[in-house]
Amino acid sequence: MKNQTISHFRDVHVHAATIQQWNQDYSQLTAGCAESSLMQLTTTGCHLFLEQINQRVVQNGVAPRDKMCFAVPINVPGSIRMQGREVDDSSLFFLHGGEEFMFHMPMGMELLSITFERDLFDEALEQTASAKDLNRLLRQPVIRVSPQRFAQARRRLLALFSQALVHEDLDSTLDRAREVALEQAMLSELLQLMIDPACDKHQRSPSSTRSFIVEKCHRLATTEMINVPSVIDLCERLQVSRRTVQNSFRSVAETTPLNYLRSVRLNGVRRTLMSTRACELTIGDAAAQWGFYHLSHFAAEYQELFAELPSHTARAAIAAYARA
Repeated sequence: MKNQTISHFRDVHVHAATIQQWNQDYSQLTAGCAESSLMQLTTTGCHLFLEQINQRVVQNGVAPRDKMCFAVPINVPGSIRMQGREVDDSSLFFLHGGEEFMFHMPMGMELLSITFERDLFDEALEQTASAKDLNRLLRQPVIRVSPQRFAQARRRLLALFSQALVHEDLDSTLDRAREVALEQAMLSELLQLMIDPACDKHQRSPSSTRSFIVEKCHRLATTEMINVPSVIDLCERLQVSRRTVQNSFRSVAETTPLNYLRSVRLNGVRRTLMSTRACELTIGDAAAQWGFYHLSHFAAEYQELFAELPSHTARAAIAAYARA
């Protein structure tokens, strides 16, 4: 394989920065030290990674351009929302390249992501008898498939990934042949899942109102960082009641609006600290960029969420890992 890595982290931001090809932010929502694992490999035609994180995380960003991006939940230990849709344990995730996304990942979840070069996927799709139906189905970010078939495909996909990770490199000709075999096997498993007669090709799963409210509040909190809107401000802007906002956050993120939005902003400070040097930006200035002006309160909240003081956070760590 062209590139194989197995990594363990104690920070979700370093974890996110290490995932190749993806432009995304992870925000830790539950308190405590983060522990995560990331295994990834890249071939000529696809990129695969298997991740597990012990904390609840919200992921948002943009899918790699000119790709077709799938993800298979390996276990579903809690409430999951993908693009505002509820997810069960036999759901396949899908994103078109360049598409913005938001994904709520519960504590301890394990996820296998498989990203194909668009040309490779389109070529395989054209060879199926159900290409038109599948193109319609791929308008959905959450594709519900046969639970029995999904469990079987999940086992085989995991086995293919594990075998590829441990396989010893031989000469380049054989290595490319092995890459092609892996790509075709992964493509076949996913296409067979979607063309299975038990998979409804006309399914529609609209985004929920509650998810829309959480996503809108999230984006406002990260774009209006200095003048952070209060929960009451958000209610007025969205023209919904405080109870509706409270219920939305409980349902989607299993926390309160105040805790969620404060956590997202604290994660913003942490990313800022980890992407700059101390000589370039003080902790106080980084905190102020995200609307925290009382340093003692900020430090206490930061320590409660990340189990370390901001002064102990490694500076410029994200850039160092991204270059590695």
